[in-house]
Amino acid sequence: MDETNSVYEGKLDDAKQSLIECQTSKAVESCLSCLQLIGCPIRTQYVRAVYESMSKGEIGGFDF
Repeated sequence: MDETNSVYEGKLDDAKQSLIECQTSKAVESCLSCLQLIGCPIRTQYVRAVYESMSKGEIGGFDF
């Protein structure tokens, strides 16, 4: 794994951990069960981290 991949993967791991901690603290198994789904900064950060890890910072394309 090159340095670029590890940066995006690290951000994704951090965002995933924050999301899991939030879900655990609210006793929900999914963000869809949470009343704060719309506009949630933790979920927004996670979705952004997933997108960035897939696109490696490039706009539009994904490297699978």
